[in-house]
Amino acid sequence: MARIAGVDIQNNKKVEVGLTNIYGVGRATARLILADINVDLSKRIGDLSEQDISAIRKFIEDNLTVEGDLRKETALNIKRLMEINCYRGSRHKMHLPCRGQKTRSNARTRRGLAGKRGIKKK
Repeated sequence: MARIAGVDIQNNKKVEVGLTNIYGVGRATARLILADINVDLSKRIGDLSEQDISAIRKFIEDNLTVEGDLRKETALNIKRLMEINCYRGSRHKMHLPCRGQKTRSNARTRRGLAGKRGIKKK
């Protein structure tokens, strides 16, 4: 297993897909990383040399914000929105969707199951 940015990546995965296990790296970013380092997209993690893995590690450390730092930055951004009492911050406080979705019939993941139970008839 290769360890990149504090995440273990399985040897049987392709490099492009394996890099997406790192929080903050998606398919597009993984392709950019591999194109910059000149690594073939069809290779598997287990087939990479130690030089390739160290080059990927160095590129991510130098150019990207990933894992713990990115999670902390996101949490601080949400906390700032709540402190300044903007609309998005108030939606975060009330555990409601803050990107304009309707909440009358959906939004179960944000609102929970309480609204689904309904009112009992007498």
